[in-house]
Amino acid sequence: MTPDLKRGLSLRRQMIDERLRRLVPRALPGQTQLDEAIAASVLAPGKRLRPMMTAMIATDLGGDVATAIDAGCAIEMVHAASLTLDDLPSMDDATLRRGRPAVHAAYGEDVAVLAAIAALSGAFETLAKLSGASDVVRAQCVVILTRAVGVAGLVAGQFADLRDGAHARDVTDIATTNSLKTGSLFSAAVEIGAVVAGADQAARLKLRSFAAELGHAFQLLDDLLDNDTHEGLTGKDVGKDVGKSTIGSVIGSDSVVDRIRAHVAEAHRTLDQVVGPESLMHGCVDLIFEQALPAADPLLASQA
Repeated sequence: MTPDLKRGLSLRRQMIDERLRRLVPRALPGQTQLDEAIAASVLAPGKRLRPMMTAMIATDLGGDVATAIDAGCAIEMVHAASLTLDDLPSMDDATLRRGRPAVHAAYGEDVAVLAAIAALSGAFETLAKLSGASDVVRAQCVVILTRAVGVAGLVAGQFADLRDGAHARDVTDIATTNSLKTGSLFSAAVEIGAVVAGADQAARLKLRSFAAELGHAFQLLDDLLDNDTHEGLTGKDVGKDVGKSTIGSVIGSDSVVDRIRAHVAEAHRTLDQVVGPESLMHGCVDLIFEQALPAADPLLASQA
């Protein structure tokens, strides 16, 4: 990872943060607690990986960067809402998120649910009004994100995790749940970037495959980091996977590391076929795993 590449990614993330602050839904005057909760959910410090993916793919394919950033911010609002809901006592019962108190811990469960709904509505309003895009592109973006959130995406994955996670599952079943929970928004991020750029269906399908590989790797990394040693690295409660059937609990952490590396390698190969080897997206993927994997497992540090 070169200094220029790191600097370029940092500048892109700053652009996203600035735009997200402008697009975040605002509560009515006097509803300060709700307003603060929405901001805490959407604007909490993060990698902004999903909007970064949207912006970089659109750029690689010749699309308008500003339009892609707005679309990516919509996806980030959905991601933020999903984390707020995921942390609720009725879900994962987590109290820490991104190094700060979870939204329900700071503002109450009732306000957290309302903040999540506000973020979701803000996301779809952003896409419906997407500046610089045609009506057809706006409609396609809304459909893509709707599918990613709904009963074939995040909702399905969360339900499967809540109901089946405590029971023994084979690796295929767990991977399917991971794909729905994590891969859905990755897929939406890159496909919306492609739609903004006017890419054809073949490119969109390849990008979905790339997102699927990245989603599997990302969820496996998250599982690998779910222990007390990594609480400072993840910025959230750890130990939430204790007693849950994860791929790591089935095949062991060493094999998980091998699977992560295989998924990342395949993600790079698939991305090459669409945008070539010079894409900033390659660097973004490497940055994620170069930073986190050596800290998670000494094996990768020795092989880096």
